[in-house]
Amino acid sequence: MLILGVVRLFQPVHGYDVRRELLSWHADEWANVAPGSIYHALKKLADEGLLHEVATEQVGARPARTTYEITPKGEEEFQDLLRRHWWEFRPPIDPFVPAFTFLPALPREEGVAALRHRAQVLRLYCDGVQVRMRNDLDWEHAPHVAELFRLNVAQAQVQADWCDAVAARLEAGELQAADDPVPSSPAPPPAPPPAPSPVGDPVPDGRTGPADRDTSRNIQA
Repeated sequence: MLILGVVRLFQPVHGYDVRRELLSWHADEWANVAPGSIYHALKKLADEGLLHEVATEQVGARPARTTYEITPKGEEEFQDLLRRHWWEFRPPIDPFVPAFTFLPALPREEGVAALRHRAQVLRLYCDGVQVRMRNDLDWEHAPHVAELFRLNVAQAQVQADWCDAVAARLEAGELQAADDPVPSSPAPPPAPPPAPSPVGDPVPDGRTGPADRDTSRNIQA
């Protein structure tokens, strides 16, 4: 979507300019765009009919440059991807999340230190982004990209506060840790008393119960 969108924005455009534009947006940081893969992606999109190779030119000993435009099929694909990503939500995959589910496997002191360290790293990340945003002239060229970094900063600040709060609970013993004493097994409950024999049932020594004795007296009478 990013490559189709940049071609659509600047067409006709060389692959070098697509790469330079994406790097000026710092897309290699927030979109996992490898700079070396951009030319391959352009060629692949052209092979799939989403881009059209307008011309290829070579100046001196420099590598040949191909100029691209988006095709009607590429425009349709771009619009579909654009709206799909605008209206869908997919939680980001962070290795910390599955690791945190095994918090009780860590000793208490190590868990507390790791959480506070994570909070510190997140706040340093926020400080670094804010410094870059003040000093990087590329933000003036793409102010909408700067908003993405403001979103990242806000999320990192919230997570840092959460890490500190969980570390405090863990330190206070409110959450389980690997070095907690193993609780002793509770004693089994006492066995219930035997149920009384129903009236009229035979007693253990073979004599009849009260109801049978009453019946015999009635017969004698």
